[in-house]
Amino acid sequence: MSVSLEQLRRCHVGVDLGAARTRVFVKGAGLVVDEPSVAAVNTRTGSLIAVGALAEQMTGRTPHYIRVVRPVSGGTVVDVEMAQRMLRHLLGEKLRRQLRRKPRLRAAACTPHDADPLAQRAAVETLVGLGARRVELVDTLIAAAVGCGLPVEQPTATMIMVCGAATTQVAVLSLGSIVTAERLPVGGNAIDAAVIQHLRTQHELMLPSQSVRPLQLALSGNGLTSLGPEVTEIHGRDVATGLARTVHVDTAAVRNAIHTPLTSVLDGIGKVLRDCPPDLVADLADRGITMVGGSALLPGLDQMLRDATGMPVEIAERPDICAILGLGAMMDGRIQPLVLNPLAEVAE
Repeated sequence: MSVSLEQLRRCHVGVDLGAARTRVFVKGAGLVVDEPSVAAVNTRTGSLIAVGALAEQMTGRTPHYIRVVRPVSGGTVVDVEMAQRMLRHLLGEKLRRQLRRKPRLRAAACTPHDADPLAQRAAVETLVGLGARRVELVDTLIAAAVGCGLPVEQPTATMIMVCGAATTQVAVLSLGSIVTAERLPVGGNAIDAAVIQHLRTQHELMLPSQSVRPLQLALSGNGLTSLGPEVTEIHGRDVATGLARTVHVDTAAVRNAIHTPLTSVLDGIGKVLRDCPPDLVADLADRGITMVGGSALLPGLDQMLRDATGMPVEIAERPDICAILGLGAMMDGRIQPLVLNPLAEVAE
């Protein structure tokens, strides 16, 4: 691991700033914040009107002087000041008062794999602005693997796929480190965009911003598989007239539109396997792929990966919060590294 477990045990608070949701873990209290990474700002006064779920409900429904912003994009903080203000309001005055009592507050943050130095600095500055004296950065892949119970510290291969809102990260782990990994700019947002584009092109229908998720398009049930419903009724706005309209959409066509952005994910998995040592690939034939992240819950995605790779694929028990739970487990000292006897002792 890039950060030692001893350093993480000294941390008091862990933060997972995702493009879709922000989660905060406090040592001794557990998961205290799990809210959308959204803030609503009054452009006239600069004051913060709402954060989290309430701000997300305002999307597309605000007057011209209220702007809904997302300070995190692709797992990277793009607006440090707004991210700090959002975190302060999400934590609340009571919890912030408790954290201020720590003489040397230490924090840990999840960062995407191979995040550039600028992205790492933005994450550090966000938490330093909240009073942290020291910030440790943990790879999201490591934290998610620990959170879903994978034996990352053992000398066997484990493959994890973190399906986020803006990116998908695929990695093979062994001995507590990343052997090979790939980060792809395809996530739940790309799937949403594919569905929106299909409905606009084929049916001249615009969807409300709150009903974009494919799960709300009756792709539930068997999801991406051909066993799903043949026809789906969708409500939206006519592109030409602007009036409300209901259309019956061929579900197979929607599935095909979703498959297009997912092809790059399959290519990423293939590249990771090609770069992986043969011995570890042999382990993966039995262990398969573990899926975490909010977009892992897209119905039928796991079956599509099984058909494409021929490997077992399973979804973690709580895929959306695995990363922050793993970070919390390392902070609490519940993870022990693999102890190897030095060769000197063997010689003696």
